[in-house]
Amino acid sequence: MFDYTPLIGIPFVDHGRNPKVGLDCYGLAKVVFRMHGIDLPEFWISCEDASRINQAVGEEKGSGRWIRLEKPQEPCLIVLRFNNFQWNHVGVYIGGGKFIHTARKTGVRIERLDHPYWRNRIEGFYIPAR
Repeated sequence: MFDYTPLIGIPFVDHGRNPKVGLDCYGLAKVVFRMHGIDLPEFWISCEDASRINQAVGEEKGSGRWIRLEKPQEPCLIVLRFNNFQWNHVGVYIGGGKFIHTARKTGVRIERLDHPYWRNRIEGFYIPAR
């Protein structure tokens, strides 16, 4: 079992990849996967560019670099909709029906997958192909 509590409250920073400074949603995913010994590929897309994120998600899903899971496992990337109709956000499933992600106003936090805000915003669960 991994302790994710040291990550809670790290501020949101667009293009953030350093937990000492701040993380964006993909930067957080890279940190969490690294805790599990897995290095994720890099993507440098501003959180402001939802359509480009959505496009990259579509391209990556069809690339063979990711395996879609039937149900979540720890850790797996969760592709989500955040405040719009495009797939523009990721979190990481951490077990027990919970996921960790970051948001501009709150920074890193843990939430439940079955929370009313999130349960209909999940596109899928993915792990990197090795």
